[in-house]
Amino acid sequence: MDPRTSAQDVMRCDLCETAVVQMHCDTCLVNLCKACVGEHMISDESKKHEIVKFKLRKTTPQYPGCTFHRERCEMYCKQCDSPVCISCIASDQHKGHAFLKMLQLLDERKNKIMKDLIELNETIYPTYQDIASDVQSRMSQLEKEYGDLSTAITKHGEDWHREIDKLVKKLKAKVDEIKSTQLQTLQKHLDEINKNISDIKDEIDSNNVIVNENDISKLFNINRYRDLPEKYVPSLPKFTPGRIGELCKLFGVLSASSLSSVKHGYTMKTTQKSPEAGSSPPVKRLLDEPETVTTIDTDYSRNVHLYNVACLSDEEIWTNGNDNTMKLYSINQGSLLKSITTTSGNKPQDIAVTKSGDLVYIDYDDRTVNIVKNEKIEVVIRLQNWKPCGVCSTSSGDFLVIMIRNDDKQTKVVRYSGSTEKQKQSIQLDDKGNSLYSSDSYIRYIKENKNLDTCVSDNGATAVVVVNQAGKLRFRYTGHTPAPKNEPFYPRGISTDSQSHILTADLFNDCVHIIDQDGQFLRYIDCGLSRPYGLCIYTNDNLFVAQWVNKQVKKFKYLK
Repeated sequence: MDPRTSAQDVMRCDLCETAVVQMHCDTCLVNLCKACVGEHMISDESKKHEIVKFKLRKTTPQYPGCTFHRERCEMYCKQCDSPVCISCIASDQHKGHAFLKMLQLLDERKNKIMKDLIELNETIYPTYQDIASDVQSRMSQLEKEYGDLSTAITKHGEDWHREIDKLVKKLKAKVDEIKSTQLQTLQKHLDEINKNISDIKDEIDSNNVIVNENDISKLFNINRYRDLPEKYVPSLPKFTPGRIGELCKLFGVLSASSLSSVKHGYTMKTTQKSPEAGSSPPVKRLLDEPETVTTIDTDYSRNVHLYNVACLSDEEIWTNGNDNTMKLYSINQGSLLKSITTTSGNKPQDIAVTKSGDLVYIDYDDRTVNIVKNEKIEVVIRLQNWKPCGVCSTSSGDFLVIMIRNDDKQTKVVRYSGSTEKQKQSIQLDDKGNSLYSSDSYIRYIKENKNLDTCVSDNGATAVVVVNQAGKLRFRYTGHTPAPKNEPFYPRGISTDSQSHILTADLFNDCVHIIDQDGQFLRYIDCGLSRPYGLCIYTNDNLFVAQWVNKQVKKFKYLK
């Protein structure tokens, strides 16, 4: 029995084929014993070999076996649309063909699965939920309208004598029969829709597993869910009362009824996005020098510092400091319009404005996220073992909340739809199981970018941490040198604009950093700022900066 292929034997070194595997090269995906590590390192000096202990190796892709040779297929033939091994490539069968590395194909297919998962989660699944709701609504409406029909027949029957009672009962029975038939048809239709909804949920769960297993042989097709079900539109029979006379003819008859289906009666639900995300925004370039448009003096008391600013419009802004009051100011007039006091009496940790114009604030000590509607405060989210640090309202109308655990040892971002935590929408760890965010400070701010990245200003990590829609780390921005005052980078408020630029306040360098969506530094805004803390950008890309010490809000134009 060959010890290398025996299921009872331990794994052997790929070089000497005799010694037990102890190490692994993540670059070449080769298993090694300690004695062969040096030989492997010098075998190809053009590569940067990453040698790790075997148990710490990265997940190895599941290469398919070749159907013609006893080798694994590490390449993919584009012309033949099939995996191939090294021997296949050398054969005449694939002469002149173009090949892809299986790892590249794996990434492409994983990207496709991720896009399909997004479509299932955000488009197809909500569409089927809406369809089910529509059918249920139609069934309820049928109940009401058929009830009205029965009432009309009954009222007309009461005007007649006892001898027509049988006819009344007969017609009502006919109504009930028609109603029953149509409701049974709609119920069957609803059952089919609910089954599709269940299947879609199973597909989502199944393909999340596929992504984690890196198994490219398991693909699925969601096209059958894109072909939406037929839409049934029932029509009611019409009751036409007749004159008293020949009972059967004159009392009244029911017109014909129908329950027809419309092939394209439903349309796919589109993900709700902000106006900027609905189409490609016009390209805007940075001004050579940012322009100060106006300065607003707030009326916070002497011992209060100004922290945050949130735009209600381009003319009205909400602010808060380290007291328990949030204030609405007019930009043009520079006057106070409204004041709101927190329910608990605690200071708001962060504030934001929803798409509908409602004010949202974080109560860190009370562990709540609150919304202000018509000057009445409602608790939207109440946490148990976590404390909220920052909040933003997303393009889809959800909330992103960054929070720290009560023992100050873990930090995560959670997406909420209203007060409901969205399943599998928690962001906490990177691919290696390490925490994406620090737990050293409660000063954190969060914003969703136009490309749907989640951007966190992590003061404890002295970095801006950006992850994609799937929660995968894209980059960390740790500042730029030289800084205007050569002070360490401790980011505070964060915001994004129509160009997917990310802006963050640098408190001790008296400036705002502008980076692109990939983390590349573009420039500073440092014209006359003093201890910038909170940031907000409205839809027309004007920047509002709340200054910590002098309690002023400055409005800048920085794009042309």
